[in-house]
Amino acid sequence: MQGSEAVAFRPGVMLLFVTLALLMAAVVVLSLGAGAVDISPRRVLAIFAGGLGLTDQTATPREALVLFDIRAPRTLLGLLAGAALAVSGALMQGLFRNPLADPSLVGVSSGSALAAAASIVVGDRLIAAFWPAGTTLPFAVLPAAAFLGGLITTTVLYVIATRQGRTSVTTMLLAGVALAALAGALTGLLVYVADDRQLRDLTFWSLGSLGGATWTKVAAVAPAVLLVIVAAPVLARGLNALLLGEAEAYHVGVAVQRLKRLAILLTALAVGVAVAACGAIGFVGIVVPHVIRLACGPDHRALLPASALLGGSLLVGADVLARLLVSPSELPIGILTAAVGAPFFLWLLLRGGRGTFA
Repeated sequence: MQGSEAVAFRPGVMLLFVTLALLMAAVVVLSLGAGAVDISPRRVLAIFAGGLGLTDQTATPREALVLFDIRAPRTLLGLLAGAALAVSGALMQGLFRNPLADPSLVGVSSGSALAAAASIVVGDRLIAAFWPAGTTLPFAVLPAAAFLGGLITTTVLYVIATRQGRTSVTTMLLAGVALAALAGALTGLLVYVADDRQLRDLTFWSLGSLGGATWTKVAAVAPAVLLVIVAAPVLARGLNALLLGEAEAYHVGVAVQRLKRLAILLTALAVGVAVAACGAIGFVGIVVPHVIRLACGPDHRALLPASALLGGSLLVGADVLARLLVSPSELPIGILTAAVGAPFFLWLLLRGGRGTFA
């Protein structure tokens, strides 16, 4: 795979990474300053420079509360969730060898959301029945449940769509629609039996939002997302070989079944923690890898880390728009990503879907 190594580090790809890093930095500054309490980008930079001892600028108590207790965890959670969704989309597209594969389209996000919703409704009732009054469900239960739901859904999808070593894209999409519908029906049942407080939490899952970000939530999500971001490029060589077909990948020394299992596990982990933290946010996993693939080609050595950078920037940028469009209220972020992602998906279908893998 020497050719793909050369592709991964050509000057154009390095320029892409620099551009994506600068884009992320700009989006982070905007996210920290934008909202009902407006703080200019210059002031944000001055405050952080003051914290590093580079200037004498310090934040007022109000600015410190807004920046460090509200917007900083929200921005960091958006970066982590966006990176997780984008990398999981790139992994699924490499695994199925088709740019139409996406966790939200094929039911993986729905399966994760169902498991998280079940942990809210069922978990609350179990705690009320067997634990002392006032005991609440630990947040760590949500990522664990969402991961399990995503893992089960991804595994079932792969088993249904794969016959005699070949994955049918048509079967994958149809099975994904069916699994998403089933997960939606079961989630609807949970909504029916939920009380008022649980209904508010379940509404969060259906629309997606970064509004509930806290440092505790960031600390719970960060290890899993960082693990996925670090581990995913290790699969790059195998995914590059898999583009030629499973038989060809096997003949060049790739342990195909092990590669599949690891890709499914990482996808489920990434989607699970993102859904647990932010709700079901669609289309990030299909838009971001496709844009990166158009910019630098299908080499997963560059595609996976670049997708993480752009995915984080895209979700944080969408969150900034969600705060500004109807200020002082905010739109659910899932509405914005769907508004951009759905037309993009239709464009992919109209141009033939497989073009970027040819």
